Amino acid sequence: MTQLQDRDLLSVQEVRNLVAKAKEAQKRLASMSQSKIDELVAAVAEAACRHAERLGRMAHEETGFGKPEDKALKNIFAAKSVYESIKDLRTVGIVREDAKNKMFEVAVPVGVVAGLIPSTNPTSTAIFKAMVALKAGNGIVFSPHPSAQGCILETIRVLSEALCAAGGPEGIFGCMTIVTLEGTDELMHSKDVALILATGGSGMVRAAYSSGTPAIGVGPGNTPAFIERSADIPQAVRRIISSKTFDYSTICASEQSVVAESCIEQVVRAEFEKQGGYFLPPEDAAKVARAIFTPSGGMNPRTVGKSPKFIAEKAGVSIPEGAKLLFADGMGVGKEYPFSHEKLCPVLAFYSADGWEKCCELCIELLAFEGAGHTLAIHSSNEEVIREFGLKKPVSRVVVNAGSSLGAVGATTNLIPSMTLGCGAVGHNATSDNVGPLHLLNIRRVAWGVREIEDLRPAKQASPSTLNGDQLDRLVERIVEELAARIK
Repeated sequence: MTQLQDRDLLSVQEVRNLVAKAKEAQKRLASMSQSKIDELVAAVAEAACRHAERLGRMAHEETGFGKPEDKALKNIFAAKSVYESIKDLRTVGIVREDAKNKMFEVAVPVGVVAGLIPSTNPTSTAIFKAMVALKAGNGIVFSPHPSAQGCILETIRVLSEALCAAGGPEGIFGCMTIVTLEGTDELMHSKDVALILATGGSGMVRAAYSSGTPAIGVGPGNTPAFIERSADIPQAVRRIISSKTFDYSTICASEQSVVAESCIEQVVRAEFEKQGGYFLPPEDAAKVARAIFTPSGGMNPRTVGKSPKFIAEKAGVSIPEGAKLLFADGMGVGKEYPFSHEKLCPVLAFYSADGWEKCCELCIELLAFEGAGHTLAIHSSNEEVIREFGLKKPVSRVVVNAGSSLGAVGATTNLIPSMTLGCGAVGHNATSDNVGPLHLLNIRRVAWGVREIEDLRPAKQASPSTLNGDQLDRLVERIVEELAARIK
């Protein structure tokens, strides 16, 4: 018991030291020019790319989630694609001038950021948050998920070395080595932490929002993928399979359900089977549900990011050799229908409904149950239907004719590249954006006066007693003319 308490105290003290060091380093960083900040960001991005494969392999080996080659690709995306997206942003000093309206805007770093990192995408999320915090002129202290602590620590070590070698201040990137709930709580409540950037489970995100420290947190995904009758069905199926099997579905925007119009249901089912999908018989589906969910309805961490073969073995069912995806008929939506939940593994629910309008309602029902504000995918060539989905769905991003996992993060679409996807007010988040450096800045606005207080007062109409002789004569003439016109 004493050892446990000592560990908690050591964790709290470590956090205090890391925050203090980051605060001092951030003061030095804040005095640097835009060109110097950009040089540091470029150095960090280059180091992340250089070590992407090794860090991806470490993440897979430590957590057991996903595929090492896909984790490496996510690391490259978090470094290279994010870098290309942010490299030309102005984040230091005057960032906007408006001569016409006599205003200018100044970027102000928030200070020290707390970065909470999940186990599903540990190294890529750490790379992403380090880069956007640095670009905005902030320090950042990471709280790693305990089951991914080793690979996250190594990622921060690599990035810190690159930063210091390029002339950046030591301590800008900090990472807890003694991870406890008490230490993370201290980080979120520290008076010297200006903002929490939280990615992870809904419980942790709620804790960030309730900490009293400003927070940007993201909610769970439960992405429906709608296949409309005008879609290129083989292409849609290929994209969904590629997306859902990428890193074995550890990206929160990955598809969780397929919703097809009834008129094409059999064609869609046949195409999935042709491309490697396997539809579970009802009795086997029930066994898989018990394997991938806990009795309370949460995801079983032992099956997160695992292959279909692994899941089938855990469930005690047989599947065809080489099956890429497991399907279960959705039946309904709600707690009593487990497959309507988010599933961070290559398992999809399958639904159908008559007409796109009813499919639209079904997608909304799925999102309202879980995943409101996150992402929806639609496969269609009917622009009118696509627009209707864009207008009606309670999500922050609609991915069209692309896999949702890499489409939502901006890898296969032109959305802003990000590993932190906001869900907006409907998802109880502070933003609906793909989060980037501009979310980690305050803007100071400098505005010149262009009106006097007297200019704001309503103009007073002159009274007859203040009129001169000529003005009075004209007023009398106008009154006489108006009276004559009325008499006629």
